Amino acid sequence: MRPLHIALAALVAAVWGVNFVVIEVGLGHFPPLLFSALRFLAAALPAIFFVGRPKVAWKWIVGVGLALGVAKFGLLFIGMDRGMPAGLSSLVLQVQAVFTALFAAVVLGERPGKVRVLGMGVALAGIGVAAVDEGARGPVLAFVLVIAAAACWGVSNVLTRKAAPPDPLNFMVWVSTVPVLPLLGLSLLFEGWDRDAEALAALDWSGVGIIVYVAWITTVFGFGAWGYLLSRHPASSVAPFTLLVPVFGMSSAALLLGESVSPLRWCAAALLVGGVALTSLAGTRKPRSASEPTPEAAPDAGDPQPAARAGR
Repeated sequence: MRPLHIALAALVAAVWGVNFVVIEVGLGHFPPLLFSALRFLAAALPAIFFVGRPKVAWKWIVGVGLALGVAKFGLLFIGMDRGMPAGLSSLVLQVQAVFTALFAAVVLGERPGKVRVLGMGVALAGIGVAAVDEGARGPVLAFVLVIAAAACWGVSNVLTRKAAPPDPLNFMVWVSTVPVLPLLGLSLLFEGWDRDAEALAALDWSGVGIIVYVAWITTVFGFGAWGYLLSRHPASSVAPFTLLVPVFGMSSAALLLGESVSPLRWCAAALLVGGVALTSLAGTRKPRSASEPTPEAAPDAGDPQPAARAGR
């Protein structure tokens, strides 16, 4: 990956890390499914009127919208609402890197090299250390819901890679239109009209600011930038950067929410950063020459026409 793309991936990780604190605060204002629906509604409107028509097939927009918006964020918000702390959630969710690499290998034929596998192993060891340190203290169902959310994120990563949207912002805005009605329907079914109406009636400037952050900063910018990176690099190269999210998530949760961070947890964060560094270095290797046999390889840095090749 080019240095500018590495910096962009790290910035997205920071935005997503702080987002867990914002979600934690937002769940004090809204029921989880309604909160998620409002997030995507604000991300879609009014942006949908300015980004133009969709530039990829509707099957990819609907697929990513359901996997990312309804499944991943619905499960994550419910898990956090049921007791998963912001810092721990930011950590556990990064199991998605394993799901992404697995799904990419099966669906896209992307085979991570030995160094990248080592880097992912080191980073996942960090997740294991943190889980041993604090995971046993949290509710089991909430923990499982966040793991399921990570799997759904892996699915959406691979679908985005397969779609190869030429305009990631356009793609993310249209994707944001898909989850709104399903999430509202699920909220009315499981959370109830009375609870939703009470939350909307109590909406204040704090609630508005929370919606703006999770909609425009983390959704439109974050996933727009993420889609841009996935359209130009193998999913297994981009996904490990999300392992930086818990570093920002745990730090911001400690500073803003007063969540304790033990020395063992900081050890876990160090392992995560080391694993991401190894994976990043592995991703900068030169691609094979045209004479070498390779199975429909995905583009990497230096490919002059990444979008065209990715769309084959």
